[in-house]
Amino acid sequence: MIQTRKGLTTWMKVIAFAFIICHLSFIPAVAQKREFRGAWIQCVNGQFQGLSTEKMQQTLAQQLDELQLMGVNAIIFQVRPECDALYPSDLEPWSRFLTGQQGKAPSPYWDPLQWMIDQCHARQMELHAWINPYRAKTKGTTSLSVNHVVVRHPEWCFDYDGQKILNPGIAENRDYICQVARDIVSRYDIDGIHMDDYFYPYPVAGVPIPDDLQYQQYPNGFSNRADWRRHNVNLFIRQFYETVHATKPWVKVGISPFGIYRNKKSADIGSATNGLQNYDDLYADILLWVNNGWLDYCVPQIYWEIGNKAADYDTLIRWWAQYASNRPLFIGEDIERTVKNADPQNPSQHQQAAKHQLHQQLPAVKGTVLWYAKAAVDNPGNYATMLRQYYWRTPALQPLMPFIDKKAPAKPRKLKPIWMPDGYVLFWTAPKGKKWDDMATSYVVYRFEKGEQQNLDDASHIVAITQQTFLKLPYADGTNQCTYVVTALNRLHNESKPAKKAVKL
Repeated sequence: MIQTRKGLTTWMKVIAFAFIICHLSFIPAVAQKREFRGAWIQCVNGQFQGLSTEKMQQTLAQQLDELQLMGVNAIIFQVRPECDALYPSDLEPWSRFLTGQQGKAPSPYWDPLQWMIDQCHARQMELHAWINPYRAKTKGTTSLSVNHVVVRHPEWCFDYDGQKILNPGIAENRDYICQVARDIVSRYDIDGIHMDDYFYPYPVAGVPIPDDLQYQQYPNGFSNRADWRRHNVNLFIRQFYETVHATKPWVKVGISPFGIYRNKKSADIGSATNGLQNYDDLYADILLWVNNGWLDYCVPQIYWEIGNKAADYDTLIRWWAQYASNRPLFIGEDIERTVKNADPQNPSQHQQAAKHQLHQQLPAVKGTVLWYAKAAVDNPGNYATMLRQYYWRTPALQPLMPFIDKKAPAKPRKLKPIWMPDGYVLFWTAPKGKKWDDMATSYVVYRFEKGEQQNLDDASHIVAITQQTFLKLPYADGTNQCTYVVTALNRLHNESKPAKKAVKL
């Protein structure tokens, strides 16, 4: 039989997917009830430059639709790449990565951060605002707005490898960055605020960091320059964390460090790796922040493949699970590198299955963040297909964070199925609550067939996580008896006791 090109392509995809499923038979398809399933959406790659407001909104909406289908429940959206803003700010200029010219407002005018919050929340996704704390100018930026911090306070910055960096050794910079964070957190209904791995700049061979003056003026009792630099960053991280939670206690603070803390040749606690080090090269003491509770979740960027000679993924995920479990640990995954490399144990397939198996084997790992959103949407190697149909096929609540709050709202009230013009609908009433920690913001709906054990820990029974106080039921002929269970969630996804209603569908 002669196939058309389109038909042949479709059959090839079906066969390829069936082949993958066959090779995944050794992995239990366990539905995780609580799991952070994030994706980074960056602007510094220029994906939005030259787009009209309408086209950018269309592009983002399409990405969010696809990410929702594959089970993503949190978006980390870059809003401050170089002391600028993808939102209206009295402190910093509009970003050139949005409009093409720093300081120029978008036209037609809109607020990308607020728009993304609305779009994500409508899809039951969290929105975490991603900022780069110290980077003030990237290499490609040729002109700065008159109200940019480098123009207003050139003495606060130093030049390094074509960039401008807010000097971590200057106390005013800590205050300034925290002021920016307080402004974002106070004005926007974000779920988290996130910073990546740009602390002191990535080192360039033979190029020293020009901070002699600050070290001489403010040594703070340190005789070792490296210890002094780490102390500067430590002071900032603690101040940042306290600033955010003093503004809104429920907003999560997340940090995504470079994937290697230290190599074993530098310290006994280090991993069996040979690469750039957070502690020694970026002056970022991640474990200190985790163990002191100066962040709410940690996302090491373990972007390498299993079997990498310098930085083996298997080695690193186990290291982070062992040493950084005092705060929820999510793993930063590079999609393209994952599908480009074969699984050493199963050379006929790429590494998605093997990496996911490691996640399941390590209880300290509470989630994944995909680098990056567009790569996930492009679906190389059927990566997104596998998330949608296998790994993330059921909805997931966010991991618990009892160190912020462990109080749950009261259970939903007055569950009642009602016939409506468009079908059979289960309604309920929100529980009473006065404070942020006892107010219901969303609901989990479970379904159990007649005779099934009503185990709310079994995520395969979740049919919806919704902000609405109703759910349309799949009515057939009225002969199938089942029970719907509804629980309430607060902002941190602490779950109430269940309310139940038996119905016939």
